[in-house]
Amino acid sequence: MEVVTRADRPDLHDTAAAVFEDRWPEFIFHDEIPKTYMGRVKQYFGRFDVMVIDHGTVVAGGWGVPIPWSGDTGDLPSGYDDALVRAVRAWEAAIPATTLSFMAVAVGSAYDKRGLATVVLQELTRRAIEADLVHVVAPLRPTWKHRYPTVSMEEYATWARADGLSIDPWIRTHQRMGARVLGPAPSSMVIEGTVAEWESWTGMVFPVTREYVVPDALNLVWIDRERDRGVYVEQNLWVQHR
Repeated sequence: MEVVTRADRPDLHDTAAAVFEDRWPEFIFHDEIPKTYMGRVKQYFGRFDVMVIDHGTVVAGGWGVPIPWSGDTGDLPSGYDDALVRAVRAWEAAIPATTLSFMAVAVGSAYDKRGLATVVLQELTRRAIEADLVHVVAPLRPTWKHRYPTVSMEEYATWARADGLSIDPWIRTHQRMGARVLGPAPSSMVIEGTVAEWESWTGMVFPVTREYVVPDALNLVWIDRERDRGVYVEQNLWVQHR
């Protein structure tokens, strides 16, 4: 297998995008912050956007952004969106970054359980060290949290197996690499749309104003029929790698 950046292999861009899109629910792609900042993220931080290729096929990928962070948990971004904004604004203001924030990792469904996510994380960490960044963090979107949308991320992060590791497979992946939990990312993504848009994104019907359990949503989604608005504020979980 070979690890390259997307910039190295622009011909594989569409294939890589398909690997990522297959792993997230439709509503995730309607967050407005990435629409504003992702073009500049790709322009500025291409060295932290990698793909794993096996016999010409993209089997996994991941990316991160360098951010200024003091090392104090109180100075962490509020989550995914805020990390994007902080990275771009710091770059444009010539504020030195101290930290790589992993943003997303995806593995093709045909290549699950082969340790490829760890390969991507290790490669991004290596690049962070090369860039003289002193911290590595991530606002995780835990794999199984959608099964417990009424449970706070703070509580969910404490649920552990008999061996002391998290019940959640994605949190465990990071723990096995030496990561420790820092705490919730309270407003990691904010996704808004009309009721019709939410019904289209989810395949559900929202007949009354209330909070709803939505497949693959980590928290409840608020639907306001009178204002024709649905709002989803996703909590993620900050972890820090050694």
